[in-house]
Amino acid sequence: MSPKSKWTSWIKVGARAATLAVAAVLLSGCDAVLLDPKGPIGEAERDIIYLATGLMLLVVVPVIGMTVAFAWKYRASNTKATYAPNWNHSTVIEAVVWSIPVVIILILGTVTWISSHTLDPRRPIASAQKPLEVQVVSLDWKWLFIYPEYGVASVNELALPVGRPVHFSLTSSGVMNAFFVPQLGTQVYTMPGMQSQLNLRADHAGSYLGISANYSGRGFADMNFKALAMEPAALKDWIARAKAATPLDTAAYRTLAAPGTHSVALYGTVEQGLYDRILNQCALGGICTNEAVSMARIKGPVPKGPLCDPKTGKPISIKS
Repeated sequence: MSPKSKWTSWIKVGARAATLAVAAVLLSGCDAVLLDPKGPIGEAERDIIYLATGLMLLVVVPVIGMTVAFAWKYRASNTKATYAPNWNHSTVIEAVVWSIPVVIILILGTVTWISSHTLDPRRPIASAQKPLEVQVVSLDWKWLFIYPEYGVASVNELALPVGRPVHFSLTSSGVMNAFFVPQLGTQVYTMPGMQSQLNLRADHAGSYLGISANYSGRGFADMNFKALAMEPAALKDWIARAKAATPLDTAAYRTLAAPGTHSVALYGTVEQGLYDRILNQCALGGICTNEAVSMARIKGPVPKGPLCDPKTGKPISIKS
């Protein structure tokens, strides 16, 4: 190959590499929200990411370095390099190759075991304050938040008190989904007829992106919400605005539950027992557990419909 052809080849390779690098930057388009946590759960999960990445780099960096070094040392033009075509074993190399991965696996296994318990979504966050209860329902394709303590509800806007733990009870009106506020941590699935639990805390005031992290149909891309972490005064104002809004009763819920995206909305009151009926899959019709039990007691005929245990969310059978 002539010198000119060689330079042309290198220029083409460089141009392609530069194009790929620019494309990667332009296509990334994402903020590193996982690495900018705003609560204790998010911080702990970020530290695990850093630890795992660092341990992996203990292997990746030396391997890349040795690949370049070996390629240079044993290039065809280096006549000083040792030529050993019959070499096939080194006890030292075997020890290093096996011991480092084993140590990394032991460390990662220990971290996984500890964090799977300390970061269990159901585990309460230690605090002198009583957790705020929030009931979450994933709909097609919007999020419904109910606040039993305040008697209000919201769609696609989650209000959180700064510094106070929040206990979430989560379910789905239909298809399986996933609730995730990256800067607060821990993705949790929502499933129809079942209830998941999650404990989070926001330590800094701000507006954080909440997303649906499980594909659920054509409106999935727009199924986002804002998590507003507010100081007491701001939260009080938000609750006052919510109380001035329209009520959320069964009829309003049925309209809300229809497939489609939805803008932010507030509800001043919530019909008693609405979340339990959503959980038991009878808010849109069907037979709830308490009604079925009453029918069983009087030994009357039990109409057909979904029957669920309110504690487990699992189907039950009632004999007349």
